[in-house]
Amino acid sequence: MLTLACASGKGGTGKTTVATSLAFVAAAHHKTTLLDCDAEAPNSHLFFQLQNLRESEVSVPVPRVSEELCSLCGKCADLCQFNAISLLGDTVLVFDELCHSCGVCSYVCPEGAITEKQRSIGVLREAETDGLKLISGELNTSEPLAPPVISAVKAKKGDPELLIVDAAPGSSCPTVEAVRDADLCLLVTEPTPFGLSDLQMAVGMCRRMRIPAAVIINRCDIGDDRVRRHCAEEGLAVLAEIPWDRQLAQAHSRGQLMVSQSDEWYSRMNDLLRAAFRQAGREVAS
Repeated sequence: MLTLACASGKGGTGKTTVATSLAFVAAAHHKTTLLDCDAEAPNSHLFFQLQNLRESEVSVPVPRVSEELCSLCGKCADLCQFNAISLLGDTVLVFDELCHSCGVCSYVCPEGAITEKQRSIGVLREAETDGLKLISGELNTSEPLAPPVISAVKAKKGDPELLIVDAAPGSSCPTVEAVRDADLCLLVTEPTPFGLSDLQMAVGMCRRMRIPAAVIINRCDIGDDRVRRHCAEEGLAVLAEIPWDRQLAQAHSRGQLMVSQSDEWYSRMNDLLRAAFRQAGREVAS
């Protein structure tokens, strides 16, 4: 299985457009699964006609303290690294939204007063579409922790020949969780000062995680050459440069994939897919 993660240092660079287009093209030659791991704003499903949609709940364990058994020793609060449990006088307070479900509090409780209860934080959706499988996760409104939802999405990936991951923008915890274990991270950027700055952070994330990275420059005919120069200086392969296209923007606004309507765009994305295979050191499908 080859895993390609599509990420970006900032939102609005065209990351989802690239991910969905690659998935559509890849499905003609490979058993393909697309994971939408942008749990705070999943939108890959908008570009496909979904079939056999299934939904399930994503939940995480959080502590519950028995007042009858608790001796108010405070060990749980002392060892919680996320301030999710506190001892105030003779009351133990649990802050569910801060809990990372590590289980330390129940493990160290000498009285066995702490148990765990499942708490819903999001929704997992699975469907088939256009010859591929689409799995996405959506964080419930006001929930702060996306990584558990992303982990739930990745756990459903199965065993496809090609796995394409649409990650959250940025380089924080949700993106880290999404691109973890990828064979190649495709960083979609734009040739602007903001695009360069955020690309540098995304590249730093990949290098720290020891994930090979390559760059796709979207709207390549705007801005300046600083992104190209930076890639040359840092030894980053630029696999594709995509020009601004009004028809693409209009199709995107209607929830349509240009690769399904234009031979030129299909060929462009097929070339990008082949380049990604070669960059990852894998055999290119004919």
